[in-house]
Amino acid sequence: MNDQKILTLLTDFGLSDVYVGVMKGAIAQINSSLTVVDLTHQIPPQNIIAARFCLLNAIPYFPVGTVHVAVVDPGVGSNRRAIALQTPIGFLVGPDNGLFGSILARTEIPIAVELTNPNYWRTPTPSNTFHGRDIFAPVGAHLASGVPINSLGETIDPDTLVQRPLPECIQTEDSIEGCIQYIDRFGNLITNIPGSYVGGQNWYVRVAGRKINSGQTYADSSEGEAIALIGSHGYVEIAVNSGSAQSRLQLNWEDKIQLIVIG
Repeated sequence: MNDQKILTLLTDFGLSDVYVGVMKGAIAQINSSLTVVDLTHQIPPQNIIAARFCLLNAIPYFPVGTVHVAVVDPGVGSNRRAIALQTPIGFLVGPDNGLFGSILARTEIPIAVELTNPNYWRTPTPSNTFHGRDIFAPVGAHLASGVPINSLGETIDPDTLVQRPLPECIQTEDSIEGCIQYIDRFGNLITNIPGSYVGGQNWYVRVAGRKINSGQTYADSSEGEAIALIGSHGYVEIAVNSGSAQSRLQLNWEDKIQLIVIG
């Protein structure tokens, strides 16, 4: 049995600057034996919707008890809360700005804490622009090192946490309307429509005034042709074989899409 503690990092900091490395340094000052896993640091700047999609899809692949530190924080230094959450499978640390909304909608949160105890920060006078370094990374390191979550600050009601939900899918007898919830680096457009909706039926999507037929794999379409399929994440997505669906269709986060079942 592996008792090595794991801490993951997800940010919109990119890799051109030292911000990610500095966060890792703050973690190492507390516990250099932690395993730190980079989920991604290429979230589009300030894009909370993209961040929560990536986090939701990464968490199930880590051991129970993993600490996930996520920092996409356009409100850094404001009165938005800094929080730590306990879930049945691990811990979440980051800003209370909707970043954890998809997880809150799917799982019980037995303990939620506002990070008000500066004993677990890097400094009692944190920067107004870099809470990732001064609060979230150190708190994550302390949690992963065994500090009880209740020691980190004041307990808060999980029902008061910011969720910022995506628009809900609208279902009719033979169609469902959803939206784009993520765009990956290939330009694939991942919707919020669950693949389970279509089952073994025939279907297509209509978006940006175009009909796009469905298939099983990217190769089911000709090179340069758009196709709709169920991605590895379990959602309906639109892709272009050897191209970018985003560039071809000129779509963006939260744009509407309609899926039609034809039997």
